[in-house]
Amino acid sequence: MGTKGNHKELWVAPDPSDPSLTERVFGVDQDGVPIETLVTVERPLTLFLNGREIVTMMTISDYPEYLALGYLINQNMLLDDDEVIGIDYDEEIEAIVVRTATETDFEEKLTKKTLTSGCAQGTVFGDVMEKFEVTSLSKDTQMKTSSLYGLIKKINTLPSLYIEAGAIHGCALCQHDNVLIYMEDVGRHNAVDKIAGYMFRHEISGADKIFYTTGRLTSEMVIKTVQMGIPILVSRSGFTAWGVELARRVGLTLVGRARGKRFVALSGKSRILFDDGSNATDDGSIHPGRRGASG
Repeated sequence: MGTKGNHKELWVAPDPSDPSLTERVFGVDQDGVPIETLVTVERPLTLFLNGREIVTMMTISDYPEYLALGYLINQNMLLDDDEVIGIDYDEEIEAIVVRTATETDFEEKLTKKTLTSGCAQGTVFGDVMEKFEVTSLSKDTQMKTSSLYGLIKKINTLPSLYIEAGAIHGCALCQHDNVLIYMEDVGRHNAVDKIAGYMFRHEISGADKIFYTTGRLTSEMVIKTVQMGIPILVSRSGFTAWGVELARRVGLTLVGRARGKRFVALSGKSRILFDDGSNATDDGSIHPGRRGASG
């Protein structure tokens, strides 16, 4: 679907006008004056893989097929060479079934659980590092600072559920200064998984792409970006120490606190092209127009 207004057509994006995604509620403001407002609707979605129940997620339930595929991919339950032969979504019973040509070996993964950070606690099955450790990111992909500023402006002005009702995270797959995919959900990890599912379904390489998220740059966000093969990760939010450590370990370009024409890069500065007079600090972090900023 496309976006409205002056924005170029996106491959896929939320539809803020979809009445199933928001609900009108009534209340009062700080002065006791009656008001009505839109709130985001979240629903449970139970995911099955080849007939076995995997997880129940809370989601806005747009693009459930991509969410299901992306979740399985990012949990390493579904591999690049697995053949998906069917995806059955039943909105009434709030369930989705992904079927593959052959049984996948995920039972052992279900016995190993790692509690992760997030707006709600998520569970990563199996060894979260098994794909991370062997992924090689493209060194040829570069990002101009002028393109980054253009992307931030475009993403901030996209029609979105965040503008309509708030209480939601957004993620975008970008190339140069173009936004290709924009996804939203109540949890940032759901938004990431939707993009991962779309990339898997349509055989899209992440090697020459940029990933943008409104969420924090945590270890899991870094791991998922690396698993998608994307060499540059950008956020308007801040970092965690382990997220930075993991990004540096694999050479992921990690850019946070990106607002307007300001940002901090704590890893992979070699992919950033400063075409607007910005400066790199001596300690390896980057802050436009400033030296000595540690981030």
